[in-house]
Amino acid sequence: PAGLPGAMQLRFLIPDESLSLPPPPLFNFCSFWMAATFWVGALFDNGIRQRPILRTGVHRQLLLASLGFSLGYYLRRHANYRFAQRDRELFSYIQQHPEDFKEEETKKFSEVLEKFVPIR
Repeated sequence: PAGLPGAMQLRFLIPDESLSLPPPPLFNFCSFWMAATFWVGALFDNGIRQRPILRTGVHRQLLLASLGFSLGYYLRRHANYRFAQRDRELFSYIQQHPEDFKEEETKKFSEVLEKFVPIR
């Protein structure tokens, strides 16, 4: 890990080998969903405390929305790593056991269908 000793790393549970994966797009569904969820949570908190919902605590709304956006990006990155890890294990299993994954011969569509005979 590069950086100053004792500096906080933003890669909490994702191992270093995930750095070889391409990063997910910054604006993805998970980021927007988590930002909206956290923002609605701030609005809900204003409603519970009987404050004006949209006009009070705008700084808190922005903070929670940005935290949700960051968490959503992190979750997408973690999911991409898990999917890549699963795919790597499956592909290695397929390469080690080719007898279980034989190629079937291709059939033409005319071989699959029955011959059409019109009834009159």
